[in-house]
Amino acid sequence: MQYNHKEIEERWQKYWADKSTFKAENNSDKPKYYVLDMFPYPSGAGLHVGHPLGYIASDIYARYKRHKGFNVLHPQGYDSFGLPAEQYAIQTGQHPAITTETNIKTYRGQLDKIGFSFDWSREVRTSNSEYYKWTQWIFIQLFNSWYNKDTDKAEDITTLVSIFETKGNADVNAVSDEDIQGFSAEEWKGFSETEQQAILLQYRLTYLSDTEVNWCPALGTVLANDEIVNGVSERGGHPVVRKKMTQWSMRITAYAQRLLDGLNKIDWPQPLKDSQTNWIGRSQGAMVTFKVDGHDANIDVFTTRPDTIFGVSFMTLAPEHELVAKITTEEQKEAVEAYVEATAKRSERDRMADVKTISGVFTGGYALHPFTGEQVPVWIGDYVLASYGTGAVMAVPCGDQRDYDFAKHFNIAIPNIFEGADISEEAFADKGKTVIANSDFLNGLPYKKAMKTVIYEMEKRGFGFGKINYRLRDAVFSRQRYWGEPFPVYYKNGMPQMIDKKHLPIVLPEVEKYLPTEDGKPPLGNAEVWAWNSETAEVVSNELIDNVTVFPLELNTMPGWAGSSWYFNRYMDARNDGEFVSKEAVEYWKDVDLYIGGSEHATGHLLYARFWQKFLFDRGFLPVDEFAKKLINQGMILGTSAIVYRVSGTDRYVSAGVKDQYNTEELRVDVKLINSSDELDINGLKNWQPQFANAEFELEDGKYIVGREVEKMSKRWFNVVNPDDICEEYGADSLRLFEMFLGPLEQFKPWKTSGISGVYSFLKKLWKLFHNGDNFEVSEGEVTKENLKTLHKTIKKVEEDIENFSFNTSVSTFMIAVNELSAQKCNNKAILEQLLVLISPYAPHIAEELWSKLGYEESVAFAAFPTFEEKYLVESEKEYPISFNGKMRFKLNLPLDMSKEDIEKTVMAHEKTQQQLAGREPKKVIIVPGKIINIVG
Repeated sequence: MQYNHKEIEERWQKYWADKSTFKAENNSDKPKYYVLDMFPYPSGAGLHVGHPLGYIASDIYARYKRHKGFNVLHPQGYDSFGLPAEQYAIQTGQHPAITTETNIKTYRGQLDKIGFSFDWSREVRTSNSEYYKWTQWIFIQLFNSWYNKDTDKAEDITTLVSIFETKGNADVNAVSDEDIQGFSAEEWKGFSETEQQAILLQYRLTYLSDTEVNWCPALGTVLANDEIVNGVSERGGHPVVRKKMTQWSMRITAYAQRLLDGLNKIDWPQPLKDSQTNWIGRSQGAMVTFKVDGHDANIDVFTTRPDTIFGVSFMTLAPEHELVAKITTEEQKEAVEAYVEATAKRSERDRMADVKTISGVFTGGYALHPFTGEQVPVWIGDYVLASYGTGAVMAVPCGDQRDYDFAKHFNIAIPNIFEGADISEEAFADKGKTVIANSDFLNGLPYKKAMKTVIYEMEKRGFGFGKINYRLRDAVFSRQRYWGEPFPVYYKNGMPQMIDKKHLPIVLPEVEKYLPTEDGKPPLGNAEVWAWNSETAEVVSNELIDNVTVFPLELNTMPGWAGSSWYFNRYMDARNDGEFVSKEAVEYWKDVDLYIGGSEHATGHLLYARFWQKFLFDRGFLPVDEFAKKLINQGMILGTSAIVYRVSGTDRYVSAGVKDQYNTEELRVDVKLINSSDELDINGLKNWQPQFANAEFELEDGKYIVGREVEKMSKRWFNVVNPDDICEEYGADSLRLFEMFLGPLEQFKPWKTSGISGVYSFLKKLWKLFHNGDNFEVSEGEVTKENLKTLHKTIKKVEEDIENFSFNTSVSTFMIAVNELSAQKCNNKAILEQLLVLISPYAPHIAEELWSKLGYEESVAFAAFPTFEEKYLVESEKEYPISFNGKMRFKLNLPLDMSKEDIEKTVMAHEKTQQQLAGREPKKVIIVPGKIINIVG
């Protein structure tokens, strides 16, 4: 009977679906284990063979845990809001929901073909209104919360109102906007409702503010920093500029220290933790205020080196700083405005990365040194960011290389602060030890003491104070897009109002165009039915807006990270209509035990998700404040691109072996046109794209050999391999084993389809162990020591490998085991059924098929994992080489605990010994127990 992977895999995929084999229960006597993949965005291209790598690894572990007796939750869903579907809608007019549904069907079909043990009953889609209803609800909870520094957690906004009503805000210790005006309890009660709402907005965890954002005119939306590459949008490559817009933001900064501290209690990769640590960017120093000469204005600066304040030679503001226009002189206005305009075209990421370019413009204005009163020139420079610190730096050229280079480049005078000092310039440069200054309280003090001293003096004189600062900025939460979660917000007297939970979800309206309106409003500005009737609690026509009972709804939508910041909790109770997750479900599952996904989400999804988890924990909705105990970043499967060489300026292509004779250009072509020997299908290439139709080819040995390049698998490089093709030709089990066999899970590794045939041959060899010709045949006979030794060393190695996520070495172990059992001619049921359980997490289809052939009616998925027994690996015998005068003549198995006397008696009595001696008496018998036996004639 031949191994028919197509028939077998179709049968068992249908069986799992019909029986809901992998459906998890929310309450079980078994211990729980929650295995999660970062859910995919369903693109139109579908999956390539690189995408399932992490899914296969998580599936192996989920199946292993079921074998170990755990109640396993292993769900899957779709991060289905996103810019690509919206861009397609703009180009074609097709509603993003239709595009998304089509793409999801493609993804689901591909995932099912690979045989994942997902609990599809819990599938979520962020674009489904029954899901984003709860994203809207979480937004409302954030709006109705403030961060109390005294209790170090988020609290209901009503507790803040109570404080205002009884004490005013003088003693409120909150994370809030800067420069909040003080008021008494009596003044609070005298404010109008609109005034009170405006004040509360300065404290809420989600709030409206004028924010510098990355604006992409071509896409008509704000972009996050990680959506910009080399100054242009990642999607489409469009220019991006910085501009101020009124946006929703979230006070993730309230959680900065807790986000840092939480990294110590989760088992996540250290490089990922380092990324978050650096992104949050905790630093200790001082806030210093410089008065602007001739203006009623101050420049606030955060510095980690307040002890260097007497070395300040100039100040640099970010071009976007709010004081730039105010302090710029008439003579410098034109130059400053030109520089500001040019800077707006560069992303923050590019400006941070550019450490070589020196650029800036003098404003013409001056600040006053807080200690000496001397004038300090104020410049602007794009190396200073408005979103980092205060958007201003005090430049100390004698202590900072960049400040020094800037001063030299623009010929800014550097005062000699060493004149009359007790210490040298070289000592000043050694920042960790000493500082100097022309002051009676700092000169020559050790570094740490100088820091404390200068902060004390600043606080005493009223122009500075010690502070811990974070690089982390509040997260902009508005997007000028259509295809995203609508805000549950309407506006009354300009103030945002939340829609009650019982009226959620607020569903995306239909629009005629997916572009911004002609007057620059977001795409929802095109909706004709997008107003809120506060009396009937329903969405109504815009024509009914009277700002008395019918009000305008928010036109922005939420960013892509909104739905992905809490989806792991929804999986615990995915069909609950009354709560985002029930207390019972979340108390049972608590958190994700194993999370697998890409490292590119380190400072995006993973940081925001931790923020939301901590917030929901503070408010009592969740029992733990970290959502994933362990996280693994899987590596990437790289494609092997195929390259043809065109002679420059011609339509002639030369083979790889002769290309060095010409001046050539490289073009990548579809890898499907290349065979395993790197030969190009020339006719196929001519039919592939019109540009090759009339091409001429110079061959080598009658063949056109392409060049190969290992790089990211991408449609752009035509090196994508479709998993459907692999499953069709070799089967899903071969794909699963091969992807694991390529190398350690965390590493990058190249794909080469030709290598999969070896794994396919292994599966056929496994199949043969259970068959005698066309007949399924296993025995109930006696198990040999060799059989048990092979089995138990396999159990030991595979269990260790799975626990250590070393899946690649498990595949090698399976191959060795099958080879050994084949050599032993083992078809013993007791051995083979345990082997099937071992291999089931990796190759579940063939394991199910053979398990059923063994007579089992239940799925192999829940069979107990075999138990390793050390005794079967303990050697009790030794195969001795029996030599005569140093020449080995035969071998003999003897017990290891046999004495030398008994060994000699046994060997001498053996018939082969008697044949060799032919009646002669040996002169000597040399025995080294456990090693050699030599009979000297």
